[in-house]
Amino acid sequence: MEKTLGQKWMEIFLISTRLGLTSFGGPIAHLGYFHEEYVRRKKWLDEQSYADLVALCQFLPGPASSQVGIGIGIIRGGPVGGFISFLGFTLPSVIALVIFALLLEGLDVSDAGWLQGLKIVAVAVVAHAVWGMAQKLTPDLQRRTIALLAMSGTLLWQTSLAQVLVILAAGGTGWLLYRSAQEADYTAVIETVSRKTGVFCLTLFFVLLAVLPLARDWTGSTFIAMFDSFYRAGALVFGGGHVVLPLLEREFVPTGWMSEETFLAGYGAAQAVPGPLFTFASYLGTVLSGWQGALIASAGIFLPAFLLIIGALPFWSLLRKNTHIKGALTGVNAAVVGILLAAFYNPIWTSSITTSLDFILAAFLFTMLAFWKLPPWVIVLSGAAAGAVLL
Repeated sequence: MEKTLGQKWMEIFLISTRLGLTSFGGPIAHLGYFHEEYVRRKKWLDEQSYADLVALCQFLPGPASSQVGIGIGIIRGGPVGGFISFLGFTLPSVIALVIFALLLEGLDVSDAGWLQGLKIVAVAVVAHAVWGMAQKLTPDLQRRTIALLAMSGTLLWQTSLAQVLVILAAGGTGWLLYRSAQEADYTAVIETVSRKTGVFCLTLFFVLLAVLPLARDWTGSTFIAMFDSFYRAGALVFGGGHVVLPLLEREFVPTGWMSEETFLAGYGAAQAVPGPLFTFASYLGTVLSGWQGALIASAGIFLPAFLLIIGALPFWSLLRKNTHIKGALTGVNAAVVGILLAAFYNPIWTSSITTSLDFILAAFLFTMLAFWKLPPWVIVLSGAAAGAVLL
């Protein structure tokens, strides 16, 4: 018997919430959880359709695993199903990080050993991310050179505009170097959204990207400024959650909205919770403006993901066949490695590794994560405990 739309929505919410409570390990692990649940167990879509959806979300900026979850929800229950899928998968980590931010409020944590331990956790986690992404995204000399130049430009000109220019330059370089690459095999896109709806969402995405900075200056509103910063971060991030770190850091730390200690403490805590790393924004929003700030930050950073996945679905077949676009994306992906490497140096390394003991702890945590294959929450708890005892 065919389920009603309401029953489908309830099923989507229950399954996505369970995944949101148990999906540790980052975006690649999330895709594995989704495949097991939605393809193998529930059979909501077949292998080819799932692979096509994953490829689309890897192509787009924003949180890839969240976008895959949204896409599956849309396939199963329409746009409302997509929102419900997102809500269930994201809400557990949002709540956990908001509570963590509220517990920190009013406490003097500048000299806390456990906080230093969390900062060193961030060193190990980002080092692991850089290492893994570099192996995958910079396999040849040209792409390693793009990454090196992107790192250099990002460190020399530490502004949000500089990062946008670096990404654009890398895209142009990739287009020149890789536009003649052989066309890869592809499967047909899942046609679940009309082209008219897709055009509307893509138009809205670019309109907000252009208008929000102007509205920020015209109104002087703190909330609009926050929404603009988080929206821009969600709209311009290629490569997953770790790459959002430098964008957000340069929006809020140099401007004096929060200290580096508070920023990195939240980033370390975000490693301990399941679900998407982009919920780090919920922590930042709570630090800035309480629960209202958490809502604004969460809406701002995830809205581009919704607009892009809905907007791109109807056109993905054409995009994947275009070798020029694939070449540009190849260059952008290489630049992502360089941008993340720059963030690894500043602010993470420069503000966290100041003694030999700090370096030793970071090396142990990296080994636990990269070679012993322990889950991220174990690394976070170990780092905080070691910091409290040793630092």
